[in-house]
Amino acid sequence: MQFPAMTQMVQTIDRSPALRLFFGSVLTVMSVWICLMLLPTRLPGMALAGIGPNWLLIWVVIWSLKRSVWQGLSAGLVLGLLQDAMTEEHPTHIFSLMVVAYLISRLQKQRVLREDFIFITLITFGMAVVAETVMALQFSFLGTRTVVDIWRHHQLIALSSAILSSLWAPVLYFPLNQLWKWSQSPDA
Repeated sequence: MQFPAMTQMVQTIDRSPALRLFFGSVLTVMSVWICLMLLPTRLPGMALAGIGPNWLLIWVVIWSLKRSVWQGLSAGLVLGLLQDAMTEEHPTHIFSLMVVAYLISRLQKQRVLREDFIFITLITFGMAVVAETVMALQFSFLGTRTVVDIWRHHQLIALSSAILSSLWAPVLYFPLNQLWKWSQSPDA
């Protein structure tokens, strides 16, 4: 079954760089929204010790791979604010996501990072540990819990988040990478 109107619309979008950029931007915002909606869900097989994947961290890692430091920091700031709006604001998620975005952008600028599925998995694993450590440091400075209690739970939280986030990172990486290539290419 063919849909000529749909085919013509897709061809029109493909020929216009401005329309590709617009639809790419809309789909990028929708991908952030999907990640926000997935954040509190615990579907079967998507939780380890009650901890789920950090979808926004995965998104920031993927975004920062091909962006400047400032673009990565901006994404970390905005997504951190969105995550704080869904959770407690103390400690904030802004710092952890901005640290991750900064590290990824700097490493990419120095051509240390490659872009393949295995490397994306390893990068996400490491950055999830970094993000959880930043959060644990913030908890330590708040003084609401004992430092011993915070660091005792840190290992379980960091490893669970890192394992799940790194396993799901390639699933998010491929469609987002293809979308951003398509929306920014001069000739589709």
